Amino acid sequence: MTSRTRIKICGLSQPADVDHAVALGVDAIGLVFYPPSPRYVDLARAAELARRVPPYVSVVGLFVNATADDVARTVEAVPLTTLQFHGDETPEVCAALSAAAGHRPYTRAMRIGPETKSSSDLLQFANAYATAQGILLDALVEGYGGGGKVFDWSLIPKDIARRAVLSGGLNAHNVAEAIRLVTPYAVDVSSGVEASRGVKDPARMTAFVHAVRAADAE
Repeated sequence: MTSRTRIKICGLSQPADVDHAVALGVDAIGLVFYPPSPRYVDLARAAELARRVPPYVSVVGLFVNATADDVARTVEAVPLTTLQFHGDETPEVCAALSAAAGHRPYTRAMRIGPETKSSSDLLQFANAYATAQGILLDALVEGYGGGGKVFDWSLIPKDIARRAVLSGGLNAHNVAEAIRLVTPYAVDVSSGVEASRGVKDPARMTAFVHAVRAADAE
């Protein structure tokens, strides 16, 4: 049976982009609640976008070092399915934030930089966040959030690949190779499907999804 890699397109801010992502059959869309990001959406816009999402497509909220009050206020206004923590949140903080959001499941991002020397570093991080639904693997860049940079995929051990959401510099040209090498549960793209910073490109979104499906079919 053919394995199916799940797809999340993150940083959506326009209704037409949400509609296009849904039409392409993505599994999740990501809304950014980190004000310094060019992809940030306020609660009113986020609620409008989430209302366009049909059943069984997840709505993921990305937070960076948010407070429990911030998260609780967000989930009260926006029907989020999953939380994604992309800052310095400890396992204890992640658990508290999840509880503040009605115990919604969460994904914890690990930013992989030069100091990550071996697969054991990734395993140690993943084990520390044992209550996380998944571990999002991204490249370390200045500041927080994705930076569109690729890291060394060979560091990802098979032990966590099926729990992993692979991110960081993915696009239609390299995602098939990433899937072949890592076999992640899901892939997460943002800047790789943009026409400019924070502005999604429908053609690039389409090409990315088609590339993932082609890799799955191999």
